Amino acid sequence: MRELPPPLPPESRTVGQLVAETIRAYGNHFWQALVLGLPIAAVTQISLGHGPNAQTLVLFAFSPVVAAAYLRAVNVLHGARPTVGSYLVAVLVFAPVPFLTRLAILPAVAWLALIGLAPVVAAVERLSFRASLERGRRLGLADYVHALGSLATLVIVVVICELTLIALLRSQGDAGQRIAHLLADLFVTPLLYLGGALLYVDQAARAVRSRPDAALHPSVDADAAGRSDPQVES
Repeated sequence: MRELPPPLPPESRTVGQLVAETIRAYGNHFWQALVLGLPIAAVTQISLGHGPNAQTLVLFAFSPVVAAAYLRAVNVLHGARPTVGSYLVAVLVFAPVPFLTRLAILPAVAWLALIGLAPVVAAVERLSFRASLERGRRLGLADYVHALGSLATLVIVVVICELTLIALLRSQGDAGQRIAHLLADLFVTPLLYLGGALLYVDQAARAVRSRPDAALHPSVDADAAGRSDPQVES
């Protein structure tokens, strides 16, 4: 049996490898990451049976909880404890997403690819509110195609997995629609948060490659190019 080739370093990692590493990270931290699925699961349970306007408002109301889940994913992968500043940045970044999704999923993904790393920056690098937003934007633009492609692919993977799981659960007869959606959201949506937190490693490495004098936080510096796993804490 042929051995798989070694993974590419973060600065040249492909979208497919990022998704694979996200799944690996989820498996390595399954019980810690499982709680990340609760916010979207709650949103779905409240929104089922309601129209698009109500669904948008429910998701917006849960923005603070979604922001907290994202920072929890950052803590799981990077060992960075959330701060008040990082939480405020996360809430600000996610607040427009419910309204952007009313247009289509792509505008919301494009927004998060541009500025969605700012909460990770605030938590990991301990920058100020304004500096975190600016640094997050620079990281998003370091390789915007990679950031956009990675997040879009993660969304596609999550949607396909959820639809498949929901279909399987509903076909058994014992699981109703609500239970099917609950389990699907709970077990699959953590990939979105973990993928976003892991994308920080790729974009930070790409920023250094394009600008050698750019500062790289220690959590994504030495040995990062030789690793297949993100640096994490148990």
